[in-house]
Amino acid sequence: MGTLRTAIYNWVLARQTGGQFLLRIEDTDQERLVPGSIEQIQESLRWLGLEWDEGPGKDGPHGPYIQSERLQIYQAATKRLLDSSLAYECDCSPERLTMLRERQKAQGLPPGYDNRCRSRPGEELRESRERGVPIVVRLKSPGHGDVTFRDAVRGDITFDSSKIQDFVIMKSDGFPTYHLAHVVDDHEMRITHVLRGDEWIPTSPLHVLIHRALGYEVPVYVHLPLLLGKDKTKLSKRHGAASALEYRDLGYLPDAVFNFLALLGWSPGEDIEIMSREEIVRRFTLDRVNDSPAVFDSEKLEWMNGVYIRQMPLDALTDDIMPWLEKAITPPWNRVQRPIDRTRVRALIPMIQERLKRLAEAPDLLAIFFEEEVMPDRNSIIQKGMDVAATTKALTEAHALAKSTQPFEPEPLEIVFRALAEQLGIKPGQLFGSIRVAITARSVAPPLFHTMSGLGRDRVITRLDKAIRTLESAP
Repeated sequence: MGTLRTAIYNWVLARQTGGQFLLRIEDTDQERLVPGSIEQIQESLRWLGLEWDEGPGKDGPHGPYIQSERLQIYQAATKRLLDSSLAYECDCSPERLTMLRERQKAQGLPPGYDNRCRSRPGEELRESRERGVPIVVRLKSPGHGDVTFRDAVRGDITFDSSKIQDFVIMKSDGFPTYHLAHVVDDHEMRITHVLRGDEWIPTSPLHVLIHRALGYEVPVYVHLPLLLGKDKTKLSKRHGAASALEYRDLGYLPDAVFNFLALLGWSPGEDIEIMSREEIVRRFTLDRVNDSPAVFDSEKLEWMNGVYIRQMPLDALTDDIMPWLEKAITPPWNRVQRPIDRTRVRALIPMIQERLKRLAEAPDLLAIFFEEEVMPDRNSIIQKGMDVAATTKALTEAHALAKSTQPFEPEPLEIVFRALAEQLGIKPGQLFGSIRVAITARSVAPPLFHTMSGLGRDRVITRLDKAIRTLESAP
C-alpha cells in the first residue's frame, strides 16, 4: 500500500502538470524476481485507475520499459565511466569482502569496501577475467567534501562524502545495480520528478554521484513519509491487508482507497477528507506533502469506503454488488438460482446501503431476503419485559395486521404497527424486536418495515405463523 501511495502522488502530479506518468519495471535483481509480480503490479494500478501514459503495453518514445531489456544502455553508460576513469573494475571475491567486513567490525570501524582495486594493474584484472573470476564495476567516491541534493519537501540534505565507499554499479552477470539503472533510465526517459519513499534518502547521495559522473541533471526528488500502523510501527500485514488487490477482494472501492491513500502524507490545507480524484489533482501541491510519518488507520479506510458506498447511485452499486452475490456459496446463496434476479436485488439494496461498509458484506446483509426458512430461537423472540403469553398475543395481532395492511410498504406498515404497540400497552421496541427475530431469526437486521416489505407479505405471514406455533408449543 505504501508503494501504491507513491504511485498515486506521481500520477496526480503528472496529471496536474500535463506531464506523463511512466510505468517502468525494475527487474535488474534477477534473484528476487517473483513469478506473476509484474502482472500484479499492473492489475493493481489499473484497479485504482492509475493508467500509465508509457510503459509495458503502451509503447512510447522512451521504451523499452523493462530494465532487463535495456542492458546495452546501462553497459554503454558503464563504459563511459570506465573510459573517463570515474569507475573501475573489481575482482574481489565475496569471501574477501566478508572477511573485510568482519575485520572492520572487530576493530570498531564502519563496514565498507577498502578500495583495493582502485589502483590494481589492468593486467591483473585481465588475468582474473581470463580465469573466469567474477568482475564487477565500482564508481569512485570523492572521498572528501559533501554531497548535497535538494528534496522538494525536506530542503537541502547533505552527506559526508568521506563516509561513502566506492560502490558497485555493474554486477558480474552483466546486470546493473538498481543505483545505476534507475539513474540512467530517469535521464534517458526525461524524468523530471521522482517521488519515492523516504527509505531511499540514505542512498540518494549515491544516485547524485552517478548523475554527476555521467553529466546528468538531477531530477526533483520528493521523499515521501513512511507509513505506520496505528501502533506507530512500520506498516505490515498485521495492520491489515498487504496489497491493493487484497483490499479489492475485501470489497473496497478504488475511489475510496485512492482518496484514503492520497491523504496519507499530504493535506489539502483544509479540514476536508472526502475528495474526488479530480479535486485531489486540482489541489495537490508538493509544499503540502508532510515530512513526518503518516498513520494507516484501517478503521478509517473502512469508514471512508462506507461513505463512498452511500454516495453511489443505485444502479452503479447494484452492478458492483451483483458479482459478490453470484459468487457467494454460503447458505442461502448455495440454493439460490443463477443468474440472481437483478431487479429484485436492486429493490433490496436501499435497505442495506446505509449499513454497508464493504461490498463483501452484501451477501450476508441480503441473505435474509433469500432464505426460504428461518429457525428463530424461542427465547430470542421474547423481548425484555415480555413473557410467552404476551409475546404470543403480540405476534398473533401482528399476523393479522400483516394480512390486512395495504399497501405492504414501509410507511403504511410502520403506522399500523406503532398503533398496535400502543393498543397492546407495550413499547414499540418490544413489539418490533419480536417481529424482527420471528421473520429473520436475527436481532440485528435492516430497518424492520423495509425488511418486511422486502421479504413480501407471504413470507412475513408464514414466518410469523411459525414463530407463534413455536411459542405455543413450548412447555
